[in-house]
Formats: sequence, C-alpha cells, structure tokens
Amino acid sequence: MTPQEMVERALELSTTDGCVVLVDEESTANLRFAGNTLTTNGVARSSRLTVISIAGQGVGVVSRAAVRPEQLADVVAAADATARDAQPAEDARPLVEGGPASAGWDAPVTPTDIEVFQSFAPALGEAFAAAKAGGRKLYGFAEHTLTSTFLGSSTGLRLRHDQPTGRLELNAKSADLKRSAWTGVATRDFTDVDVAVLDASLARRLDWAKNRVDLPAGRYETLIPPSAVADLMVYLFWSAQARDAVDGRSVFAKPGGGTRVGERLATLPVTLASDPAASGIGCAPFVMAHSSSRESSVFDNGLPLAATDWIKDGRLEALLQTRYSAELSGLPVTPAVDNLIMKGPEDGRSLEEMIASTEHGLLLTCLWYIREVDPQTLLLTGLTRDGVYLVEHGEVVGEVNNFRFNESPVDLLGRVTEIGAAEQTLAREWGDYFTRTVMPAVRVPDFNMSTVSQAS
Repeated sequence: MTPQEMVERALELSTTDGCVVLVDEESTANLRFAGNTLTTNGVARSSRLTVISIAGQGVGVVSRAAVRPEQLADVVAAADATARDAQPAEDARPLVEGGPASAGWDAPVTPTDIEVFQSFAPALGEAFAAAKAGGRKLYGFAEHTLTSTFLGSSTGLRLRHDQPTGRLELNAKSADLKRSAWTGVATRDFTDVDVAVLDASLARRLDWAKNRVDLPAGRYETLIPPSAVADLMVYLFWSAQARDAVDGRSVFAKPGGGTRVGERLATLPVTLASDPAASGIGCAPFVMAHSSSRESSVFDNGLPLAATDWIKDGRLEALLQTRYSAELSGLPVTPAVDNLIMKGPEDGRSLEEMIASTEHGLLLTCLWYIREVDPQTLLLTGLTRDGVYLVEHGEVVGEVNNFRFNESPVDLLGRVTEIGAAEQTLAREWGDYFTRTVMPAVRVPDFNMSTVSQAS
C-alpha cells in the first residue's frame, strides 16, 4: 500500500466527525569515520502513520510505526474511540479546508541512498590523507535523510512535502589526542560541502591550540561564531510561545499581563525570521502537527506557512501562535516554521575580519550541554567545547581553558555590539533537532564565563 493509498483508506475507515491522517516515509544514509578511517556506512527506511480523529470537540491521536495494511483498521478504530472518550479540547477549531492537491501528490517516494555521497566520499578520503600527513586524526559522521510527509483530511486536504536534511560533523584531534577542534555544516544534498576547506580550518585551530593560556572566570569580550549563535537563537525561538507569554510564564510575558510584542529587544537592527521558501534551507510550507501542545495544534494541520519576522530591526514582532493562542493574545496567527534566519546590517563583516579588529577577547567554537535556568529571563547555562581561543591585537595567540557560561539570549541581543555577515550553519547542541539555520557571528562585550570548566 502506498502512502497515498494509506491516507485515503484511513480517511474512509474513520467514523468520527472529522479526521486528519499523516504518513511519514523516511529514509537515511550515513557514513561514520574515526582516526582517518571510514568505520561504518548504511541505509535505513522507516514509516509512521498518525491518525487524528475528532468527535465533537474531542480528539484522539494514535501514531504507529510500520503499519501493515491489515493493521490499518485497528489504528483508525483506536483513534476514533479515543476521540469519543476525550474531554473537549481547548484548542478545538474547524479543520482547515482543502484546496488543490500538492504538486506531485501521486508521485512515488524516491528514498535517499548511499549515492548521495558520490562526490563527497572521495573528497573525504582526500581529507583523511591530508590529515594523516599533517599529524591530525579526523572523526565524525555524515548523514542524509529524506522525509516525505503526506497529509490528508476529511475536509479535502491532500498535501505533500519532501524534506531533504543533511549534516556533516567533523572533529579533528592532534596525534596525542590532547587538542581538539570541531566544525559542522548543514546541507540538502552534500554537493556543496567542501571537506578540504573544513579540514584546513580545523588544522589551523589545532595549531592555535599549541599555545595554552589559562584564564579565570569572568566577563570577556567574546566573538560567538554562527554555530554557537544558532544554538542560542534556536532556544530563544523554541521559547517564544505565545501561550506561555500570555500566561506569564516566559521572558516574552509583559509585567501586568499580555506579551512583549512590539518591544525593542536589541539596539542594533537585528532581524530573526523564518521563511519556508528560503534558499538552501527550505522547509514545509504548511503546518504538520502530529500532536497538540502549547505551541502547536492538530486542528491547524494544513494551515499555510509564510515568511515571518519574529524580531525585526531589533523589535519583537511575533510569537509562535496557533489559531487558539492567537485568540488569547489578540495577535496574528504565526505558526512555527522549521528554519531560522538571523541577520544584521548589510555590511556585516566576516568572522576573520571581526577577529582582526579585536584588541583583547575570546573566540568561541561552540556551546554544549545547554540547559534552561530561569524561564522568566530565559537564562541559560552550558559549557564551551572544542576550542576557546584568546585574541590579542587582532590575532589568535592560543587556546584557553573551557568555561561554564550563564547568559540569556534575549539579554544578549540588547548587549551585542557587532553583527557579522550571515551564513548557513549547523548548531552543535541542537543540530539533531533543528538543522536549517542561517546565522551571523556576533560580538558581545561582556559574555559571562561564570566558572572555569574541566570539560575538554
């Protein structure tokens, strides 16, 4: 049974007032390597069926992996029964009305396979040889996933989205394994990944680390590269839920009630936005909600998504909204989009140019083990990792010890003194969950390195 046939049959089987069916077909190809040697490679496929039944205002959601045709009726019956037994859902709204089916709705699913690495694998082999000759060892993995989602509803929706997601993580270590550097990139198909350039950047940072400087905890002028900025901004994005703001539970809640939409968060003209059609990081142009939560609603399935400014020219413009939360907040409906773009002034400099203009400061590589301390201020804590470097008079002069940091990304926006040129990047901490980001490097005059960390 094809995914399209499964959607149609499930909708026919449901006996409730309304029904939404999602079928996700996923395929993955991967390469893993250690010590300049390919260790494993493989491909995998999976499928998941989600049936959302609606009886009055009650909702029943049943999701199962690898459902066989003969099991389909049982899954639908379970969702129908759950909906009839459920209490009224507070986010209950009429299902989105259908329009024309997505282009390619009827086309078969073409899974990814190991051939996606056809040009990348030889380049990786050349990088292994270069690393070995330079006394380095490369570790890491390359992964490519293609997810085809089919969404159908009793109101006539027939929507499809095919999402390619690729990422490469590279870690270089010195021969004695005492020095380490990391880099990562996101890609749609690996044709734009330049492994030689990535390896060269790792080699340079390992050279920087030959000189070791120990520094105490404190506040330092800090250059935060795009990857680390992505980790901070993704957490801010995830925390920008209108429902939490309306309930007074987040940093975006206005004292005395309401939200902070319209307030200035940054003195520099920074914009944080999402766009399903953004080049290189395109994503689903409609809502695909497998369950309801404070920031998503199954009733919004199929709702069109558009380019959205969350922060514009330093001012908070929008929060993550369902149709239900929009009624509570009195703000437009702005559902979450699966990419994030941060930009500053058009003349933003490269990270190398920012380093060259730094008299005394720190250069980070990435952040790790990020955890929330206080939702009211969005105070986060975490660790630096794989290289913190000391910059003196425009040059990197050595590697310093790691730190634990305590910072709020919202507060940081108000203290940033420079925003560099934006580029596609991969978040280190959240790259497993949120891959499509375009971020700049930023300069913070007083980043809070709260304690020295022994982490390596």
